[in-house]
Amino acid sequence: MVDRDEEVTRKSGLIYAAAFSLVFSVGSLLGVGWVLDRWLGTDPWFAVAGIVLGAVVGFYQFIRLVSKVS
Repeated sequence: MVDRDEEVTRKSGLIYAAAFSLVFSVGSLLGVGWVLDRWLGTDPWFAVAGIVLGAVVGFYQFIRLVSKVS
């Protein structure tokens, strides 16, 4: 019974880490893009690129972490 609880805890921790990684990647790269847009006056192009790049990086990390669950 204890082994099953530990396995559930491990898997749920990996899922939370995967979700946090996705959200953090998009948010942080959006923030970097927004700062670059404000600095360079290229509104909204770097923010859009940050969202796209953040989504790519985030989904890569998400898939990598979720594949460890099974």
